[in-house]
Amino acid sequence: MSDAAAAASEEGQATSKKGLKKQQKEAEKAAKKAEKQAQAAAGQQGSEEEDYAKDHYGVPPMIQSQERVDRVLVRVEELAVKNADQKLWVRARVHTSRSKGKQCFLVLRQQQFNVQGIVAVGQNVSKQMVKFAASINKESIVDVEGFVRKVDQKIESCTQQDVELHIEQIFVVSMSDPKLPLQLDDATRPENDKEEDGRATVNQDTRLDNRILDLRTTTSQAIFRLQAGVCHLFRETLINKGFVEIQTPKIISAASEGGANVFTVTYFKTNAYLAQSPQLYKQMCISGDFEKVFCIGPVFRAEDSNTHRHLTEFVGLDIEMAFNYHYHEVVESIGDTLVQIFKGLQTRYQTEIQTVGRQYPAEPFKFLEPSLRLEFPEALAMLREAGVEMGDEEDLSTPNEKLLGRLVKQKYDTDFFILDKYPLAVRPFYTMPDHRDPKTSNSYDMFMRGEEILSGAQRVHDPELLTERARHHGIDLEKIKAYIDSFRYGAPPHAGGGIGLERVTMLYLGLHNVRQTSMFPRDPKRLTP
Repeated sequence: MSDAAAAASEEGQATSKKGLKKQQKEAEKAAKKAEKQAQAAAGQQGSEEEDYAKDHYGVPPMIQSQERVDRVLVRVEELAVKNADQKLWVRARVHTSRSKGKQCFLVLRQQQFNVQGIVAVGQNVSKQMVKFAASINKESIVDVEGFVRKVDQKIESCTQQDVELHIEQIFVVSMSDPKLPLQLDDATRPENDKEEDGRATVNQDTRLDNRILDLRTTTSQAIFRLQAGVCHLFRETLINKGFVEIQTPKIISAASEGGANVFTVTYFKTNAYLAQSPQLYKQMCISGDFEKVFCIGPVFRAEDSNTHRHLTEFVGLDIEMAFNYHYHEVVESIGDTLVQIFKGLQTRYQTEIQTVGRQYPAEPFKFLEPSLRLEFPEALAMLREAGVEMGDEEDLSTPNEKLLGRLVKQKYDTDFFILDKYPLAVRPFYTMPDHRDPKTSNSYDMFMRGEEILSGAQRVHDPELLTERARHHGIDLEKIKAYIDSFRYGAPPHAGGGIGLERVTMLYLGLHNVRQTSMFPRDPKRLTP
């Protein structure tokens, strides 16, 4: 063999040995990897075997009405010492969770009520179950089963202070996104807490932009349940007084109260308007011999007012009533209706009042029975005595209304009063003039905490006088022809008024902005959500 051939042979043998070593190393790596995978699989299997609670927690299939489960879910608000040692199922949201060693503490919230829950390692709860409970995102909805246990010390952070729930099963019904645009604890922080403590606060626009979350707060839950109570008591009281509930059109052919503050909508080949008031239809029902009517429904005002008490859409509680000889029959009936609402809120909605008061402290709402009624000249004298310069036929400005409210509270110790006999010059054309004084009218406003919540009057029910008054105000008679004609076939003397639901709720609770009491507020700058 030549030297060159021998060298080539040795080089080939060396290359072959290197390749063999490489193959051996790769085989060893693959064997080690397979061994690790086998060990991991064995460990996982061992861990599953050790998880004796694996059937007591998890994320079950989405509820698509697969079956009806024979399970009673107890309300959080019902959990009390009387349930001690009972094993119950509860559905609630995970408000907060805190893991500590072999335990996980949960606050479970259902509407404005919450209870502390504990998932602790024990005979029926594994470490894996505790870990799972701690991993559930806040605001997720869960079904839990556990024993109600009495506690030695009250749980001050929960509404259910005397008991807690020792959880033995927990299943996620609906998982929340982990990133929340606001924290509910921040959104319910008392307004008198100082901001320098470093804790976050939630401003109004953030609340309204994320209204679904904001509505879940205990405060919002209480506000809107109390507001529902206002509607219920309004309806209940008036039905007991012999009133009939009516429903009136919200799309109308002409501006119901004149002026430019009206929303125009396309109506096939012409235009229509959103109703500024149900007044025409209430009065038509009086002419139709219903005698006493009321309605609850939306009212639209195209006013570019960005104040704490104005909305472009609000809920009107409207009343109209025929009377025998004096419009004070109506004033007294409306005043009593509001008093019955105030009394009903005091007795039936104390939980809601206290819940709102924890975040927004306010003096309890005070009222007299029967209601205080002042005449406009009396109010004018009180304001002038306090240094306000006003003419005899000048309307009250918002600051003067608030000042008058404070003066009345100081003198009569009431947050609710009726102001009667407004100057005719500051009232609408359909307002009945006072028979004794042509400068005075049979009109009235009602106030809560110095802010108007109702404006009303005896209506002119005679078509000739109504025509004269309309001309005096420079109103185009053709535009209100249907209104005037509704009185041509005989109409009884009548009066009424409209109440703003959101304002009543706001002022009764002592809140500062009507948007807090409008579920999905509409104003010149907000049209969503």
